[in-house]
Amino acid sequence: MDYYSSHINKLIESLSSLPGIGNKSAQRLAFHIINMSDEQVDALADAITGAKKNVHYCKECFTLTDEDLCPICRSEKRNHRQIMVVENTRDLAAYEKTGKYDGVYHVLHGAISPMLGVGPSDIKIKELIIRLQKDVDEVIIATNASLEGETTAMYIAKLVKPTGIKVSRIASGVPVGGDLENIDEVTLLRALEGRTEL
Repeated sequence: MDYYSSHINKLIESLSSLPGIGNKSAQRLAFHIINMSDEQVDALADAITGAKKNVHYCKECFTLTDEDLCPICRSEKRNHRQIMVVENTRDLAAYEKTGKYDGVYHVLHGAISPMLGVGPSDIKIKELIIRLQKDVDEVIIATNASLEGETTAMYIAKLVKPTGIKVSRIASGVPVGGDLENIDEVTLLRALEGRTEL
């Protein structure tokens, strides 16, 4: 039995189709939107349609931007000889928040996953190899520590090593505040192998 009118149900259904939004969250958002002023609703709708129409891939690194080149690729202060390879734009944003990386990025938009039918040609690996024909000193592979991320990292390393460009992999291991007894063996091994001198 429907509790709400068709317009409310349609709004709830549309919102619940978004990732991470369940039915209860969708209901809360729908009622919030309904109680917003007409100007606020118009601004929200304009922001959504504007982003959808104007956001595309950066021609250099393939992150999302509304210009030909993203601000990172345009910046002369960045080290364009060092490329960090990430799976998606959210990963790029996470590294940028640290404020410690001054190189540029390459966004793959996925990871190799034979189980899901995602191969090397389905993500931006070919575009990375084309970028490496420029003056590049190092490729830092910062894919996730999942099976797919590791597969992608090994595949990229195999392609890049013959070019003579340095290939490195981000260290992964024990999270801050984590108890060693609760951490799996693979994570502990990666932490041991990625140790640094104090």
